[in-house]
Amino acid sequence: MNEQAFKDQVAIVSGAGEGIGYEIARQLTLQGAAVLLNDIDGELAAKAAQEISSEGGVCIGVDGDVGDHRIVRGLVDRAVAEFGRLNIAVANAGLTLWDDFLDFKPEDFNRVLTVNLGGSFFLSQAAARQMQQQGTGGRIILMSSVAGNQSIATSSVYAMTKKGLEMLARSLVSELSPLGITVNVIAPGATVTPRTLKVVPDYEPIWSQVIPTGRPAYPSDIANTVLFFLSPGADHITGQTLIVDGGWSAKSPEPKSQYVDKTK
Repeated sequence: MNEQAFKDQVAIVSGAGEGIGYEIARQLTLQGAAVLLNDIDGELAAKAAQEISSEGGVCIGVDGDVGDHRIVRGLVDRAVAEFGRLNIAVANAGLTLWDDFLDFKPEDFNRVLTVNLGGSFFLSQAAARQMQQQGTGGRIILMSSVAGNQSIATSSVYAMTKKGLEMLARSLVSELSPLGITVNVIAPGATVTPRTLKVVPDYEPIWSQVIPTGRPAYPSDIANTVLFFLSPGADHITGQTLIVDGGWSAKSPEPKSQYVDKTK
């Protein structure tokens, strides 16, 4: 891909203080975009933006909980105020909460839905409104999960929200295509991130045993896929979901239950 493929474009990436979101933001800036990087942890957002900027990218960090639709709309306003426009929105922020179906609490259920579905829905809405106003089209990426396509124990609520995002993208094709806006979904499989390694230090070798390609994903694998969907090469692709899991969902078993990541 052209090293300046996203020159003069402006992007928002939510949930980008570390891991997949961070690498998406980083790669976008390295290819010329200006990025507003959001995370619920303000210190982490500021640190991430500073690190990316030190590599020569244009990035500002903004804290905020995407579960609050007012915060989400404020991210779009801030991006426009800082950079003058908005071309790309990557709704990466999400809450992972694993629990047995029979024990799931209503307050936890509502929180997961508010962040995973509400945060992505309202960021997409606010971004699309801005893109419509500009009249220049744009790109929206939603982040699903392999859990939305394969049964995994104790993931019922999380999986439901992730599958819902895939249907959201398909639904938006009718409304946003006339505006020149594409909406696509990436569904990562097991991915080595600071969070997964904190919970399971030997996360990589454990998952390597059951993934056909012999290893889990790294954030760069997911970021590379996202950047393709954001590129001119994907102009004719919209409403689609691409699973990036090394083939795991096609044939592989789940690791032993004690190894499954059960963090919030």
